[in-house]
Amino acid sequence: MASGSRDTTPAATGSAPDTRQRVIDAAIGLLERDGRDAVTTRAVAVAAGLQPPALYRLFGDKEGLLDAVAEHGFAAFLASKRVDPDPEDPIQDLRDSWDLAVEFGLENPALYSLMYSDATRGDSAAFQTGLGILKGRVRRLAVGGRLRVSETLAANVIHATARGAVLTWLSMPESERDPALLSTLREAMVTAITNEKPAVRTTGPAGAARALRAGLADQTTLSRAEQHLMSEWLDRLADGSQSTD
Repeated sequence: MASGSRDTTPAATGSAPDTRQRVIDAAIGLLERDGRDAVTTRAVAVAAGLQPPALYRLFGDKEGLLDAVAEHGFAAFLASKRVDPDPEDPIQDLRDSWDLAVEFGLENPALYSLMYSDATRGDSAAFQTGLGILKGRVRRLAVGGRLRVSETLAANVIHATARGAVLTWLSMPESERDPALLSTLREAMVTAITNEKPAVRTTGPAGAARALRAGLADQTTLSRAEQHLMSEWLDRLADGSQSTD
């Protein structure tokens, strides 16, 4: 390059974050229009107005690019979440959040399929933040005595049913897609993990133990040793009576 001249290639005229996002947007466009097989480094580079080596500098390889696209999807879903720290009806709040997750998947089918095609993408920061929000909802249900299973099982059931609903729906011919499938799966999830009324009053010691266990971390009266012992007792009550609760 002659002295004093400027490099006007796209990679040089924009900042690195802008270029990175342009590549991700180009990859998503190809993914949505033509499917995952169309997302090659060469095709993405052309769509983004770059040379292929620029993609390797930014993402390492094609899998690195796909990971970045998936992370973008998790971040977009996280941005769509509506979080009420004190919902009037926590079970309806659970239904609404489940519907929101499914709606995102149905509106972004190719991106959603990519997001959940590799189990290792669960390590992404945005995914973990979203999981934290889900666990917060589950914790509120437990504190209110509305949970009939452990918090871990409840969170897994919520996540699995929403993910399964989306992927099953997308795998079906359009002529066979019945909206009742989605509402039925949602209500099956609600029935499986919650009680219609607070378990503290209606389902005996197991439900009461779950509610007390959920609120134990916030108490300041017990010593650390006493809290550990109480947690052990509550675990045995909550989980040992689960089959008859």
